[in-house]
Amino acid sequence: MSAPLYLTRNAHRTWLKWHRGRRRASDPVFTGARILEAMQLGASVEIDLVIHADRGFAVLHDKTLERETTGSGRVVDTHASQLRTLHLRAEDGTPIPDHVMLLEDLSALLAEHQPHPEALLQLDFKEDLSALDPIAVANFASAVAPIAKSLILSGGDADAIALLAANTPGLRTGYDPCYGASLARLQATGDFATFTADALTAAADAEMIYLHYGLILEADRAGFDIIAALHADHRRVDAWTIKTADDTTKPAIDRLLDLRVDQITTDDPEGVLEMMGSR
Repeated sequence: MSAPLYLTRNAHRTWLKWHRGRRRASDPVFTGARILEAMQLGASVEIDLVIHADRGFAVLHDKTLERETTGSGRVVDTHASQLRTLHLRAEDGTPIPDHVMLLEDLSALLAEHQPHPEALLQLDFKEDLSALDPIAVANFASAVAPIAKSLILSGGDADAIALLAANTPGLRTGYDPCYGASLARLQATGDFATFTADALTAAADAEMIYLHYGLILEADRAGFDIIAALHADHRRVDAWTIKTADDTTKPAIDRLLDLRVDQITTDDPEGVLEMMGSR
């Protein structure tokens, strides 16, 4: 089987993003070996970042440790040295041999092994502007500098993303408007055109706009092609997150491909590729 990198339909390539570093649904999340594999293959891959006690960044989704690791308590109260001793957990909660990584650990791993030129690692910052201070901003810039050309920084707070990216030349950025006030306005009004325009204004430098796939399909049913609208402003579009590859998700993937989405975030890239083929 080919590596699960992308699907092609009507001469348009749609990347399959390895959500939280997963190649297949059975993979544990955020393991260095799988992320390195993806980057050497030239895949698109995503990890999450939260701030720890030393004002650096842990490769974790949750702000607490219990679900994803063998630790307990808040990440923001846990120091780097302690985080590195913790093991990750599989989906069933079983500890695995892999340890929690910090952003600088992952950066060093990838810098040592040279990512494929087409590989793209999304750093999804799970906090907002209030979580940042000058030390955290400086630590971020130092950690990502060796591999900045292979990265795209995203999040739901455009101001936080702009602040983190400001000191890292060459770092690409993305924006996810599917949170907070912008989403609340859309839910109240159903005005997809204004929602799209507001996202473009909020993140003028964002290369990629990240949208829940259900929102894209809801806009489509309402007669508004949100992907085409974003393409018209020279933005790429990621549809998140297809969790399974089966009969329940196949129609959605089919329509996303027809709409020419640029990337699909999935927990099972291998399963999606096998199910959809490379049409």
